[in-house]
Amino acid sequence: MISVVRTSIAAAQVDAVVNAANEAFRGGGGVDGIIHREAGPELLQECMQYSRLPTGSAILTKGYRLPARWIIHTVGPIWRAGSSESSLLEHAYESVFRMARERGDIRTIAFPAISTGAYGYPKRPAAQIAVEAMRRNEEAFDEIVVCLMDMENIAAYEEALRVRPPEDYRAPNGESA
Repeated sequence: MISVVRTSIAAAQVDAVVNAANEAFRGGGGVDGIIHREAGPELLQECMQYSRLPTGSAILTKGYRLPARWIIHTVGPIWRAGSSESSLLEHAYESVFRMARERGDIRTIAFPAISTGAYGYPKRPAAQIAVEAMRRNEEAFDEIVVCLMDMENIAAYEEALRVRPPEDYRAPNGESA
């Protein structure tokens, strides 16, 4: 099941949350800053073990003070007018799903809208790429939650889900598609 909710990803009651990190992998603004603040300083200490996180890849850390037991960090592409960003964004989502499956005990996972904030990726195409990746991987998970705060992203994800909504899709207001 894929659902869209208006909430902070740091509050998600799931096995793993996805952090839209930067390559420096040391915390930052947006989702990355929120996750680092809420998880506590132990997260930064663990992240310091890694030199950098290349765009499209994923790394797993503990969730520390978050409700989620795990954080899967990934770096989406910076929008540069469409050269190779779509394949990099798709790779970021697929890397997260691969990491979650390899862990083995992650059955529920929450995503932000990767790359649509400071990295400038257009929201509708980003949502379409995300939803397609989620649909390809949803059978391996009990629940995939998209945690969003802004109405433009929510609308983009709802539109992407309507293209071919799964039978059990529920809109944020609880209505069936």
